[in-house]
Amino acid sequence: MQSDPPDSTTAPPPPTVAPPLPHTSSDDEFFSSTSFPSSSSSDGDNSISPQLPISWPETLTLDWILNLISSFEWASKNLPPTQLPSVLPVKVFDNLVLSASKILHKEPNCVRIDECGENSSVVVVGDVHGQLHDVLFLFREAGFPDDNRVFVFNGDYVDRGAWGLETFLLLLAWKVFMPHRVYLLRGNHESKYCTSVYGFEKEVMTKYGGNGKHVYRKCLGCFEGLPLASIIAGRVYTAHGGLFRGMPVTPSKRAKKKTRKIVINPESNSLFLGSLEELSKARRSVLDPPWEGANLIPGDVLWSDPSMTPGLSPNTERGIGLLWGPDCTEEFLKKFGFKLIIRSHEGPDAREKRPGLGGMDEGYTIDHVVESGKLITLFSAPDYPQFQATEERYKNKGAYIVLEAPNFDTPVFHSFEAVTPRPKANPYYDFEYAIDSDEELDLASMVTS
Repeated sequence: MQSDPPDSTTAPPPPTVAPPLPHTSSDDEFFSSTSFPSSSSSDGDNSISPQLPISWPETLTLDWILNLISSFEWASKNLPPTQLPSVLPVKVFDNLVLSASKILHKEPNCVRIDECGENSSVVVVGDVHGQLHDVLFLFREAGFPDDNRVFVFNGDYVDRGAWGLETFLLLLAWKVFMPHRVYLLRGNHESKYCTSVYGFEKEVMTKYGGNGKHVYRKCLGCFEGLPLASIIAGRVYTAHGGLFRGMPVTPSKRAKKKTRKIVINPESNSLFLGSLEELSKARRSVLDPPWEGANLIPGDVLWSDPSMTPGLSPNTERGIGLLWGPDCTEEFLKKFGFKLIIRSHEGPDAREKRPGLGGMDEGYTIDHVVESGKLITLFSAPDYPQFQATEERYKNKGAYIVLEAPNFDTPVFHSFEAVTPRPKANPYYDFEYAIDSDEELDLASMVTS
């Protein structure tokens, strides 16, 4: 694992790794009575019977969410995908997505999480990619969201895994139930392009049949409302991809009217880091962030990657976003007074081809250690991807990070193995063709009007 800046000869201290967090009594009662799988092994099906079909309540409660969890987990083992509407009718889906979308669209591009008391903790989660059972295990180990436990999810809820829809809907339910304790950020896979290539669109069409187009369209609309980044306790910046460029402006020919024009497609030597003000003003309500033009910040936040090469440059490997070096991490941390950057976006398949950066065996890497702090990549989908074209699997662990009072800037890493065996499922995309992680993008299809 690469954890030193290029000019450093001093190794950083080892990361803090902690045992599982204690659960609340409500957590324990639920997990002791339902068939939540254990990491690395399944306990069999001794679950309480879910109340089906699920109906929409006047007020969403914890009991409703517990029944949703139990229902999704039971259905994944006992029903074919086409029977999901018998578990969650489309009218209930509509109410859930509408309720969540109203909350999400009102949130700023960069949400600030400052209501953290002295007994609070913040759990940060990386990519989960439709691996529902691993998400359920993560909740079992970390505990449910509550007044003293905030969750920040760093995007990529869907695609590749077989239960992207259930995973996304469960997290939306938590958002509706505890809007100020659960924050859902957007990942690059929450887009029309990625979901058409990596399985989510086909998954939805399979599960909801004649209502599939309607359900998929509602999901895309919800994706547009997901915030791009978060700032935790004024000390930690999180985003799916990471850093973003500033957009240079020059006086136009109508300078007398104080108008300005944006220079489009700047040369790489003119790239510079953007400001939080620019991030706040970016237009995030696009299905596929543009890779050229005036609104490049959302694409940068969702698609960019760190590098061990100093400087800021176009991310030519992906065809969208940026590459940034340790010097840019230092500049960003110092400028805004942050101590940590936590980003996601790269699983074991992506890191396999990234010289100088650590692999994803433990579910996280510390990529840059600089004077002002650290850059961390966090990936929460163990044994990823679910469907692989080769016999040899990565068998990576997933991980989540716990940030604790008083400063919330000392990451405590929790790695966990995949739940096995997974229920049998068929892939919703040509995984033998789409082996690489988001490479060889058809950029023309990502251009939005």
